[in-house]
Amino acid sequence: MTTHAPIQIATLPDHAGALAASAQAPRLQSLDALRGLTIALMILVNTSGDAAHTYRLLRHSPWNGCTIADVVFPCFLFIVGISLVLSFSGKRRRGVPRRVLLLHALRRALILFALGIAINGFPHFELHTLRIFGVLQRIAVCFLLASVIYLSLSPRTIFWVTLAILFGYWIVLRWVPVPGYGLPGVSVAMLDPHGNLPAWIDRHLLPASHLYHQGFYDPEGLLGSISALACTLVGILTGFRLQRPISPGAKAARLALAGALCVLAGLLWSHWLPLNKRLWTSSFVVFNAGVSLLALSFFLWWLDVEKKATRLAVPMIAFGTNALAAYAFSEFLASFLSTMRAPGSAYSVQQWLFQPVAAVIRQPYIAALTYAVLYVVICYVPVLLLFRRRIFLKV
Repeated sequence: MTTHAPIQIATLPDHAGALAASAQAPRLQSLDALRGLTIALMILVNTSGDAAHTYRLLRHSPWNGCTIADVVFPCFLFIVGISLVLSFSGKRRRGVPRRVLLLHALRRALILFALGIAINGFPHFELHTLRIFGVLQRIAVCFLLASVIYLSLSPRTIFWVTLAILFGYWIVLRWVPVPGYGLPGVSVAMLDPHGNLPAWIDRHLLPASHLYHQGFYDPEGLLGSISALACTLVGILTGFRLQRPISPGAKAARLALAGALCVLAGLLWSHWLPLNKRLWTSSFVVFNAGVSLLALSFFLWWLDVEKKATRLAVPMIAFGTNALAAYAFSEFLASFLSTMRAPGSAYSVQQWLFQPVAAVIRQPYIAALTYAVLYVVICYVPVLLLFRRRIFLKV
């Protein structure tokens, strides 16, 4: 990442093939593939052709629970932590001062936060209803705090900080009375949608018009971002492990074991603290850390150990090397399609485009999924062009 300009275009020489070029670049190919899969899934679950007929696993849980859609964002924050270690460690070895790295982190966080605000406001930018929190805003906060922690603390201390966040957040959700509601689990139901402290803080920090769907809380709110930070810190701890001088096979095996243990620990913890993506409960973080570790171990095994059918990873690597550009493009385009009216029609452009798909595919759930897949393909086209030209857009 660079700090000299808001947007940088990085180029690399052309090579014999796209995958071979990626392998020669100083990047962790398995991490790029996982990042790319995460972004593709994020676009898929965000752009269903018909929200009323989206498969349950591709919709976020209304409250407690965990679906495929719910594991995407935690996995991306996990990857942010690993990428932070790989990027900053190289700069530190080259003698870049800590102050310069902190300024870089601050600049990047501010750019990400501003881009998130722009996505929320596009295309009308109505300031009285502009949502302040959001996906990129949470990434910005977690990246900045994780950068400070990484540059200030030892790996052992970071491990204890991560545990302190997880158990501290559990204490906050379970044993801190919510003003006007009382003690969770006693005066009000545990994780009551209105009577929980994160939601109470969100609606007292900002007017409802600036919250998610102008509601009573925000799924990317302030207190939940501290819990989400633990996902990034787990990524940092994983980054330390990836830098150890052992074989890729041993790394994959150890990551798989750690992932399985985290999944089991998260499921066990959920008996006392339910999995909840809206509040980013501690059990949700631990469970998804396990899922992310298992996914990364698979990509390490596939691309660095077995090295078979690696061309299948090219689309994921293409998405992964321009993840921010792919996400921003998908969000801006989706906002445009859903807010602009089709010429001579009462439908939005998105609804107008979906009608032919629904007419050909009579099963509404399959039609909605087909539209989402086609949308991912459309977003893949500019990403693939950038990848083939060895251009990576960075902030």
